[in-house]
Amino acid sequence: MDLNTITEVIRRPSDRPGVDWREGDAWLAGGTWLYSAEQPHLRRLIDLTSLRWDSLVPSDAGLEIGATCTIRDLYAFAPPGDWIAGTLFAKSCEAFLSSFKVWSSATVGGNICMSLPAGPMITLTVALEAQYELWAPDGSARLVDALDFVTGDHQNVLASGEILRRISIPARALRKRTAHRRFALTRLGRSTVFLIGTQTPGTSDLLLTVTAGTTRPVRIAFDTMPDARTLQQRIDVVPAHFWFADPNGTPEHRHHLTKHFAEEIRHELMTGGPA
Repeated sequence: MDLNTITEVIRRPSDRPGVDWREGDAWLAGGTWLYSAEQPHLRRLIDLTSLRWDSLVPSDAGLEIGATCTIRDLYAFAPPGDWIAGTLFAKSCEAFLSSFKVWSSATVGGNICMSLPAGPMITLTVALEAQYELWAPDGSARLVDALDFVTGDHQNVLASGEILRRISIPARALRKRTAHRRFALTRLGRSTVFLIGTQTPGTSDLLLTVTAGTTRPVRIAFDTMPDARTLQQRIDVVPAHFWFADPNGTPEHRHHLTKHFAEEIRHELMTGGPA
């Protein structure tokens, strides 16, 4: 879609691209959402791709993902053998409501900053206990836990002119065992619920991440594997206003699916095989 209110595109922003931020600006990375709808309030686009941030930087500490990393590049990434949770990268990319053409442009950071309930990069990074580095226009930076970034449907903690610079996933999370479940009305449809469970090797703990069915990510943690009833009770105490409603499912439907799939994840991680 043409954005006929745009008067300027900043192709070579400074290394701290928010210093000249003004009302009517928008960050441009993949642009797959930006160009898909009218944006009458915008006047300038600031192109982040020209900064050439590294897409994927593995190290002993874990994995750093540049905010402008494309979904295609994340999907193609081959993690070290002991990062067994790395299988979630491809699974989360496949949860996009998009074609392979969009994968070549859409970015990890863009999906996170859209902050939609069904954003699979949110699911992935919350489940893997990531931190986000945010840059402010005054040059300062802050770290935010991935769990705390999204505050509601299309809402997050970003202040005006603030930008997501990178996502850091710790190696300890990448070494965890995982199980996931996702439901959509059609094979390539938007997620109605998307759940990921992780477990530290050599322990019986459980970290369950619930997304898509809720307006913001929900994390349910146990030091030891709970029984089925205890897990169901913890899901039941999720605040009623957290459950999301749209044409893909009612809050009641999503609540029911979450309880069903959570038990499958619990059983799989407890027994070492699918429920």
